[in-house]
Amino acid sequence: MTIPLFLVDAFAERPFSGNPAAVCLPPMGVGADWMQAVAGEMNQAETAFVVPRADGDGWDLRWFTPIVEVDLCGHATLAAAQVLWSEGLLPRTQAARFHTRSGVLTATAHGERIVLDFPAVPMTPCAPPEGLIGALGVQPLSVWRAGPDLVIEAHDAATVEDARPDLVELAAIPCRGVAVTAAGQGDHHVVSRFFAPASGIPEDAVTGSLHCALGPYWSRRLRLPVVRCRQASARGGMLEVEPRGDRVLLGGTAVTVLEGRLRHAAQMPG
Repeated sequence: MTIPLFLVDAFAERPFSGNPAAVCLPPMGVGADWMQAVAGEMNQAETAFVVPRADGDGWDLRWFTPIVEVDLCGHATLAAAQVLWSEGLLPRTQAARFHTRSGVLTATAHGERIVLDFPAVPMTPCAPPEGLIGALGVQPLSVWRAGPDLVIEAHDAATVEDARPDLVELAAIPCRGVAVTAAGQGDHHVVSRFFAPASGIPEDAVTGSLHCALGPYWSRRLRLPVVRCRQASARGGMLEVEPRGDRVLLGGTAVTVLEGRLRHAAQMPG
């Protein structure tokens, strides 16, 4: 028995940019231990597992880093939708409907662009945890809690781009990951970076779930209905974020760069 497996660059306008995600299409009934083992083998920031639901109501979707399962992931959801459409498992005219730990998420195609409908994540001001500022090496204008993450607003885009955190010290901070953000310039309104060494991701290339918080925050700050966001990782990537009450629309494109078959899949621990 072999299982389809893909590598997709998400929030990318060309191959070898944006954030790569592995997408696996296993049969029903595979266990979390097996998924985690496959994600460790893929060694991507996220591996998405997409399984058709027995009731016919879309797909079950789970996301794993190399070391842990996560509750919400934007770029791997974008990648999963791209695979369903490109492989003919779903007409591109039909929305992909995913059942996840964060509720039902949808992806719709608008030409080459994909729009995700995700829950908005509120940001609340907080005191910086002990060791955070020293580990990040950035003097914050403000510090925020955004779901499982911490967000530091920096003085300007150059400060974000020049940040060189101590990843060992950052991994000790009690959170999923730490973002640093500032107002952007030129063709983008917002710039950010995201570090999650405690989750097995030293620096994430483009983080959709983070923008469920950053999008509404900067939309209010800048008084813009749609915010163009650039994640300033080495690979880089662009997102368009449109807050809609308690939901957020995340727009971007994806490119499949590899497809193959996972072998030695007969032994699937539960």
